[in-house]
Amino acid sequence: MKLSAKELEQRLRNYRRMKPIIAIKEFLVIAVACAPFAIVVNRILLPHAIVGGGLAGFCEILYFASHGVLPIWATNLMINLGLLLAAWKIIGWKFCLRTLYGVLCLTIWFKVIPIPNLPAITDPFMAVILGGLFSGVGLGYVLLNNGSTGGTDITAVILSKFGHLPIGRAMLFCNVLIISSAYFLPEVRSLEKVLFGLCYTFMSSTAVDWVMGRVRQSVQFFIFSSHYEEIKNAIITQIPRGVTILNGEGGYTGRDMKVITVIARKNESTRIFRLVRAIDPDAFVSETQTMGVFGRGFDSIKEK
Repeated sequence: MKLSAKELEQRLRNYRRMKPIIAIKEFLVIAVACAPFAIVVNRILLPHAIVGGGLAGFCEILYFASHGVLPIWATNLMINLGLLLAAWKIIGWKFCLRTLYGVLCLTIWFKVIPIPNLPAITDPFMAVILGGLFSGVGLGYVLLNNGSTGGTDITAVILSKFGHLPIGRAMLFCNVLIISSAYFLPEVRSLEKVLFGLCYTFMSSTAVDWVMGRVRQSVQFFIFSSHYEEIKNAIITQIPRGVTILNGEGGYTGRDMKVITVIARKNESTRIFRLVRAIDPDAFVSETQTMGVFGRGFDSIKEK
C-alpha cells in the first residue's frame, strides 16, 4: 500500500523531531570527553615537564617559557579563536560551531583541574602510555560526535578531508615539530623527555584512530519494503546517501519486489535504521560490514 504524501510527511516529521535530542546527546558527550585530555595535560604531562604535542603542547611551551605566567587555559582559548576565524570557510560553520563548543569545554576543564606539584602517575613511561590512551580515547569520542577541541585538530580534519589521511595520523605529523622544539626549554632539555612526548603522541593518535575506526568503517544495507520509493527518497534527502534499486523476486511468493541497496559510513547506520523504521516499521533490513569502499563520498581509489 503506497503512503499518501500527508502520511509520509508526518512520518518524516516524527523522524526530524529526534534530531534535536541526538544533537543534545552529542554535545553532552563532547563536554564529558574533553575532561580526560585536560586531566592528562594538567596532572600528568605538566608535572613531568613533558610536552605532548598539538596546540596544548604549544601552550605547554608558552607555560614553561613564561614560568607559569601564561596559563594553558588562556592561551588555548585565544589561539583557538584565531584558528576558528581562519578556518570558518574551509571547514564550514557547523564544524566550527561544534569546535568552539569543544574549545570552551576544554578551556573550562583546564581552568578547574588543578596542576599538582607531583604527577598523578610517578613513573614517566607509564604516565605517557596510560595518559596517551586515556586522552586519545576522550579525543576520539569528541571527534566521533562531530566535535573537536580545536588546535591541530582543525589542521588534521582539513588534511583528512582533502588528503584522505586518518585523522590520528594527520595529527601525529602536525605534532612532531612542536614536541621536538620543547627540547630547547630549560625545564625539558632532555632527549628522554622529548622521546616521552613523542611516545605519548603516538599512543594518543593510535587511540584516536582506534575509536575513529568505527566511523571510517563502511556498511552495506539491503532494504526490503513495499514503501521502497518513500524510503529511497528519504535516504537521498535526509542522510544524504545515494541508493540503488534492484529488481527482486520472492522465493516463496514468486512476487516481484524492489530491493534498496545503500553503502554508508558506520556512524550513519543508526540514522538509516531510524529513517526506515519511521516510514515502514515492518521493513526487512540486512546490514553487513564492508571493506575497501572507494569512490565519491568514501576513500579515493588507490592501489594496494
